[in-house]
Amino acid sequence: MTTTGKKEFWFVVGSQHLYGEEALAEVKAHAQTMTDALNESGVLPYLIVLQDLAISADKITSIMKEVNYRDEVAGVITWMHTFSPAKMWIRGTKLLQKPLLHLATQFNESIPWATIDMEFMNLNQSAHGDREYGFINARLKKQNKVVVGYWQRPEVQKQIAEWMDVAVAYNESFNIKVARFGDNMRNVGVTEGDKVEAQIQFGWTVDYFGIGDLVQYVNAVTDEEIDALFAEYEDLYEFDYGTYSREAWEASVRVQVSYEIAIKRFLDDGGYNAFTTNFEDLYGMKQLPGLAVQRLMAQGYGFAGEGDWKTAALDRLLKVMSRNQSTGFMEDYTYELALDQESALQSHMLEVDPSLASNKPKIIVSPLGIGNREDPARLVFDGKAGEGVVVSMADFGTHYKLLISEVSAFEPTVPAPKLPVARVLWKIKPDFQDGVKAWIENGGGHHTVVSLNLTTDQIVSYAKLVDLEYVVIK
Repeated sequence: MTTTGKKEFWFVVGSQHLYGEEALAEVKAHAQTMTDALNESGVLPYLIVLQDLAISADKITSIMKEVNYRDEVAGVITWMHTFSPAKMWIRGTKLLQKPLLHLATQFNESIPWATIDMEFMNLNQSAHGDREYGFINARLKKQNKVVVGYWQRPEVQKQIAEWMDVAVAYNESFNIKVARFGDNMRNVGVTEGDKVEAQIQFGWTVDYFGIGDLVQYVNAVTDEEIDALFAEYEDLYEFDYGTYSREAWEASVRVQVSYEIAIKRFLDDGGYNAFTTNFEDLYGMKQLPGLAVQRLMAQGYGFAGEGDWKTAALDRLLKVMSRNQSTGFMEDYTYELALDQESALQSHMLEVDPSLASNKPKIIVSPLGIGNREDPARLVFDGKAGEGVVVSMADFGTHYKLLISEVSAFEPTVPAPKLPVARVLWKIKPDFQDGVKAWIENGGGHHTVVSLNLTTDQIVSYAKLVDLEYVVIK
């Protein structure tokens, strides 16, 4: 579900007619060598496609117009091989509507002191070109990414790769569609928000559906479809019957199977890639969707509980950015306050994303205690360890704000035999007291999206692209 279609990035190399055809041929040859090597490195997640040399304002403008037009082109990477007069770039750069990365590098790693002459100096003046080009981008307030360093080094290629994921997610942001099954949870503040402004600023479409619209899909699911998907569960998960009879346990799980099939069908029919549910709005449903939601999140659909469409859209966005690796909806639940062990337990009523699982999940059935429905099935597991970033979107009435916090997730070492939900544990940076205090003071919500695959720099890069205020907790 996180598939966004075939994407590529155009590589645009700056120079000018002043240097003559022989020099420009060498520039093009160097650019082709770089393009081939970067594509063959195995580091970049998407293809780089070299374009004609950017040696005039008309050529640059034509390239940027084509970038905007082609859906498969997710962004532009520029490199100033020589000095490229920045006034040539103004019109095309102003027209560009997709992410831009300025690669500040040069073809040769070291200066050839034994042979260097003015011909070499004129041809290889990336340092000169970088500053001219960088000035105009700053003046145009493009919020472009700048990556500095020798292009063959793994750390430089890694930065390009991470930016590519951000650029693809930025483009996908305008295709995010959230289906809300029911309204927001009553009396909860952080789940509210201006949907029109979200569509203007982020490209998110948010549509409401009565729970009866989903119930119709549930009622249309056949026993044969349920049998087939249930059989898949047997291969993927451990079955824990607990105190239930096998018949009662399987009946509960089969309800969730029907929900998975129905919700997926509903979303796909309407072109939706994110959704919300609400335990206060379950008319016609036997259970609150739990296992079904977890399964759909694992497939790449964005989700958040209690009607929190902002977090559902953010979940989808970060799943695209991370290619759905170790990224999912989360909620702060309770603290561990033992000295030198301060941490936060993250979970939810049912819906914890199995992309974060460190062990093979098991399916259990247990009472929910809220929603006044039958006992729902859910996946239970422990979260994996890793360095991560936690993100929350808040609507402050006048503007949106993104809260970003870094965490160190760790695998639990103490069993929790009576806890009927999955659990994720992490330590908050820079430390528990300062991190929690800053999060609260800045209005961070209890619903978040966590990723053990993304970095703060990537989240900030996205925020800049959409002119979104952000706070990094440090």
